[in-house]
Amino acid sequence: MIDREHPFLSLSRQADLLGVSRSGLYTSPLSISLDDKDLMNVIDRIYTAHPYYGYRRITVELGKRNQLVNHKRVLRLMRKMNIMSIAPGPMTTVRHPQHKIYPYLLRNMAIIRPNQVWCVDITYVPMEHGYMFLVAVLDWYSRHVLAWRLSNTCEVGFCLEALEEALASGAHPEIFNSDQGSQFTSDDFTGMLLKHGIRISMDGKGRALDNIIVERFWRNVKYECVYLHAPKGGRELHRLIKDYMEFYTYQRGHQSLDYATPSEYYLERKIA
Repeated sequence: MIDREHPFLSLSRQADLLGVSRSGLYTSPLSISLDDKDLMNVIDRIYTAHPYYGYRRITVELGKRNQLVNHKRVLRLMRKMNIMSIAPGPMTTVRHPQHKIYPYLLRNMAIIRPNQVWCVDITYVPMEHGYMFLVAVLDWYSRHVLAWRLSNTCEVGFCLEALEEALASGAHPEIFNSDQGSQFTSDDFTGMLLKHGIRISMDGKGRALDNIIVERFWRNVKYECVYLHAPKGGRELHRLIKDYMEFYTYQRGHQSLDYATPSEYYLERKIA
């Protein structure tokens, strides 16, 4: 996908053309066995259907599918995938002990207009030959996809690129909501928000529904795109995600939006 010896296009330019994270070009993901990859893909399907399942319940579910593994291996792979149960528990996301955690600001708030609240999250995306991580920034009110990026590592770089693209549109939210993952609590990420005068909100620890909009979005992405087409590699995955984001934002009617599209609500062109 990337030609490191291209005579005319720099690596950064190639990354921009492909819509992938530049930071991911310089970091190789840890090697993973074929057995682990296959098991991670099964875990992903279980987790997408039941995001409130922790590693113990997923281990039991795997046993019902004749995948006999112990809970320690399941926990290790879930951490590699950057996923944890959204149900209350001792740890629902991977926090950085030195990063500042901001309070959750959306409780009992009526979100009634575009650019009032934006939200962000990362999800694991399986492929036939490996996996990648997908980050997306959404407008909470309309579900409009403002920016997204793919990366082969789960570091802060591709999250920053998505945030930069969203802010480059000229619109800024009043509040930006995320979970307490280390990518979103980093000084680089929160600093960019504070620089633009945006208030920061973070899901409470053990709060299952604080970022429900983006959790539902990931379910749509996987069931309506990724699982249907089973991409073989990064180039095909990028094409599928790009097409789906366009469809989701500009063509797919949403029941919660009276069957209007996210773009119609975001641009306040709602169907009467």
